[in-house]
Amino acid sequence: MDELDSLPHTLDALSAQDYSDFMVWICVNQPESWWDDAERIQKCEANINTLDLLSDFDAVPLRILDYASCSKGWSPRKGGVGRARKTVMDAIFAEADNNDIIVSLDADTLVDPDYLSTLASIFNEVGKDAAISIPYYHRLTGDEKIDRVMLRYEIYLRYYAINLWRVGSPYCYTALGSAMAFTVFAYKKCGGMPPRESGEDFYMLQKLQKTCTLLHWSPSRVYPAARLSDRVAFGTGAALTKGLNSDWSSYPICSTGRFDNIGATIASFSALFDEDIETPMSSFLRQQLNCNDLWGTLRRNHTSRERFIRACHERLDGLRIFQYLRSEQNDYPQAAEQNLTKGLQKYYSDKINGASESVKSLIGKEAEKWSFSIASIARLDALRIMLNEIEEEYRSADFGDLRRFTG
Repeated sequence: MDELDSLPHTLDALSAQDYSDFMVWICVNQPESWWDDAERIQKCEANINTLDLLSDFDAVPLRILDYASCSKGWSPRKGGVGRARKTVMDAIFAEADNNDIIVSLDADTLVDPDYLSTLASIFNEVGKDAAISIPYYHRLTGDEKIDRVMLRYEIYLRYYAINLWRVGSPYCYTALGSAMAFTVFAYKKCGGMPPRESGEDFYMLQKLQKTCTLLHWSPSRVYPAARLSDRVAFGTGAALTKGLNSDWSSYPICSTGRFDNIGATIASFSALFDEDIETPMSSFLRQQLNCNDLWGTLRRNHTSRERFIRACHERLDGLRIFQYLRSEQNDYPQAAEQNLTKGLQKYYSDKINGASESVKSLIGKEAEKWSFSIASIARLDALRIMLNEIEEEYRSADFGDLRRFTG
């Protein structure tokens, strides 16, 4: 949608792939009502120009889904990036084989030349019952205001993910629609892309986690665009837009105590197979699920400890974890910077000790109180790089020996 400036760069990145056996599907879309909206018609016209551009593009095989031309737009109460992503994937599913791979991108993302060959190699090793939440990295733009809020957002994402890895949750993925891939078989097994206006990537990865092998590692990463957007309620564009208005309420950096409570609950799953015990999350789960018997039904339905523990994880899924972390964030009045600093000092002091002076000046033992709003871009970027390195260690270790997935 309205990607006439960005899409050619994405197509160039795909044209430069060292892997040739692929086809690019593109859904050009907007609500039909925009044709009658003076404030929106410019986006409709841009979409028509995009369709014209694509009609002349022959560097890679294309399949175009036109939901933009007059009379072809989304009907009321439909549309959005989630609908577009589902429409493309359902169309692919209708004619693809089980072993074919669906790689999801946005029209403003870039990838390295070995991106598709790397994914093909991984899926060749792990088989058809698999999906990958792919590593990502936002490149600096040179615009200080954009880079500052982008780094704040990415630091939030990485801190969230590494804490879930640390406490043993399988829902440690970062939901980016431009950074996920799965086989057609896995797409069918999980029931397909959920029909949501936005947030579809989060729910899709959650479904994949519950139904197949969700991996987190690829040596070739995705580079999403760091730019403002008001198209959806979630995601990078929305986060940066809110961040410029100093609104980080949707992206709180919580105290590690909240994550520790999740970890303690997860650690109790084995004991819960034998008897009910209180966990740090029991009260929240009873209220959230409107259920007093949190584990009895699971115990009766799953007679092996291993399957019971898996069912517990399915109950304490990514959505419940997200809701829990948001539910009582006011219990921790410290600023995001303090929560981040204390958490990293407590659990990753060795990483801080081996980090650059830029990182130590922010979160080292001798560092003074700091703020995202005034810290230099160089220091924030150095902190982002350290968090990325920690996350990549988790991702690659989680990938582990491929034989445990194929044997």
